[in-house]
Amino acid sequence: MPQRQSSRTPKQPQRVRHKGQTDLSAWRKGGRIDSEKSLQNHESANNDSQEGSLDQALSYLEKVQNRVALKKNSVLQKHLDAVESTALTQGLPPEGFEILLNVALNGKFADTVNTRLLKSLIPASVIPENSVVKAVSWLCVGKCSGNIQLLFFKWLITVFDFIDRKEQLRALYGFFFFFLQDEKMCPYICHVLYLLTTKENGESYLCQLKYHFISDCLLGMQSHLQALLSLYKLYCPELVTITLPGKMKTYFRNSEGPWKAAIAAVRQRNQGTSPLSQAVFLGTSRPQSRKRKWNTQLIIPASSSSTNNLREDRQKNGVYLCSTNEFFPVEQLQTFPQLLQNIHRLEFPSQMGSVLTNPLLLHYMNCVKDESIYLRLYYWMGQMLQEECTWCVVDNPCEEEFRSFLETIYKSECFLQEGFSACEEFLYKTLPLWDGVNCRSEVLKLITWIPLSSSSDLKSYIYDPLAQLFFTSSIYFKCSVLESLKELLQNWLNCNVIQVDLELSSLNTTLSGLVNAVAELVHFVGWISTVGLRLERNSSFLLYFILDFYGTVCDMYLKYSLPLLIMPPAGVFYPALLSMDSVNLNQLCYIMYRYRTNLVAAKENEVTKKQMMQFKFSDQTYQEYNQYLTAMVGCLWTSSAFQKDIHPQGLCMDDELLSKTAVKEVKTSFNIVYHPAMMGYSIKFLQQICPDEPTFNFKLIKGKKWDWYLEYLYSQGLKGLKVFIESSISRVSQASRRKAENAEP
Repeated sequence: MPQRQSSRTPKQPQRVRHKGQTDLSAWRKGGRIDSEKSLQNHESANNDSQEGSLDQALSYLEKVQNRVALKKNSVLQKHLDAVESTALTQGLPPEGFEILLNVALNGKFADTVNTRLLKSLIPASVIPENSVVKAVSWLCVGKCSGNIQLLFFKWLITVFDFIDRKEQLRALYGFFFFFLQDEKMCPYICHVLYLLTTKENGESYLCQLKYHFISDCLLGMQSHLQALLSLYKLYCPELVTITLPGKMKTYFRNSEGPWKAAIAAVRQRNQGTSPLSQAVFLGTSRPQSRKRKWNTQLIIPASSSSTNNLREDRQKNGVYLCSTNEFFPVEQLQTFPQLLQNIHRLEFPSQMGSVLTNPLLLHYMNCVKDESIYLRLYYWMGQMLQEECTWCVVDNPCEEEFRSFLETIYKSECFLQEGFSACEEFLYKTLPLWDGVNCRSEVLKLITWIPLSSSSDLKSYIYDPLAQLFFTSSIYFKCSVLESLKELLQNWLNCNVIQVDLELSSLNTTLSGLVNAVAELVHFVGWISTVGLRLERNSSFLLYFILDFYGTVCDMYLKYSLPLLIMPPAGVFYPALLSMDSVNLNQLCYIMYRYRTNLVAAKENEVTKKQMMQFKFSDQTYQEYNQYLTAMVGCLWTSSAFQKDIHPQGLCMDDELLSKTAVKEVKTSFNIVYHPAMMGYSIKFLQQICPDEPTFNFKLIKGKKWDWYLEYLYSQGLKGLKVFIESSISRVSQASRRKAENAEP
């Protein structure tokens, strides 16, 4: 038997600082620090002992010729304990997998022993592909039981990303496909095939045979078969003609068994101290909290150095079953030039969580529209979100880790500038159950990247649950929801602005769908804003966020080329017009100025471009704008709002009712001098022009002083008020134009 390589894996010594340690240089030179030296020697002895025990165990198991029972066999029990102990503390070295897989699958031991061996197959770095291929060959002779075969496939799915290469495994694609006939194994074989399928598999002539085989075996469209068919359909749509359901709860059964937790613990132990006990690894005791699967899946597992060494060994000793195109492992992808050089040879991991934290792989997803990647990511993310949602899963207190996971998804969506469909479905399913407290910030962020969808879905699953929470929560939650919906609107507009080309001779249904979805969102925000202002007594804080939303709405036509303008409801406009906060009044003035600019441009386009007639703004929009404009000019400038405001919900009152208010100069109480939001500016202005006056006489602000007052307001940063007055008041507009003409050389 050829001598095996050393099974030792590099392990950094754990250094614990004691009170007696005062000189690091002395420690390095072997100075007398008894506690440190004792601990180091103890750990070294333990490691050497474990590695020696593993070597002895592998030698013993490899030499077994006849069937051996575990009962009353202390030697076998000792070696099994050594394998399990080493696997759970350090992980197994690459060269140990071939021996243990052969032993577990050759039928020389009872299923109890084989099960313990398979559960101990925890990699310290990578798993040689050749050892897996030899293990598969044992399945052909039928010496192991069906339960052991099933456990092997579960292990293969779990450690798939740790296998250093996949070419020989893909050459066995047809062999794995044969196992689909086994009803018990079918779900797990579908998962294995799902992981192994490439475009070459889909384009081969076998795809058609496989499609017919699967379609004949379909029993109520089982999810695992649908997953495989969906992947084939991406590569060969002409060969898969049946209609597949668009959304599935889960594709595959959970096959992680005890390995995921153990792999994560070994990784932590090799980098530090593992918090989990061996009982948890082996499944002999139940962990106190659910396993956080994404923590391990967000990291690409393979080791580049180990992979390179194994590749060299394979070139010397291994024989490839077939010649295929070389794949570039993603764990070796470190720089952007590497990505450009290998962009068509990348092999993505099966656990797609690692993609979310790798900017280079996200760049790849942006540049290469590979639907299979999105399909795998959709499956993985949907399963993780469903299993780990803190407000849907009973006894799942780990909100912080789930919050971190949602934040990772959000950052990836921002990077890609598009939302994930799995995340959209997660929100549809769980938002009606959400209490508005758990992971509030992260959930509202995810809402901002919901893709454009049908109005019925958005209303039933997003708008209605949000409205219930909006009306019953604090003002801070209301503001957070409005901010989230504003970002959702901006993302819709930004992602579709390139597609919305108003110069096209025929406008397609995509533009029509966008217009309808945006209109529904704007109307929804107008409704909850009106009710929210009543509930919060016209809070200036809440009003600021509402007007911030309409700051985007008022410019949709010119800035985003969307043929749509919707005025704010009266329940938003009039509280803003009568606000006691100058910031909100100034913002309202700017919004009305932008509405005017967009409406004028739209009117001109309707005259010059006939193709715009399909999206012509309704007369109601122009009428509503004119009513609001009349009210604003009547309030801020002509002091006639109570007489000339013609809006049904406006300020118009008869003189008899106004006289009962007992307010002096009631007609001028909302112009730019007496308006509650402007009173502070008018007082400071009077202090500057009449510093010796003991009282403030606001009637002095007229004539030339009125113009001076306007210039003073403009100098205070009220740019919204400035552009509104100059665009909507004819006298000021003409004077402004003359001033601009005189300033020209």
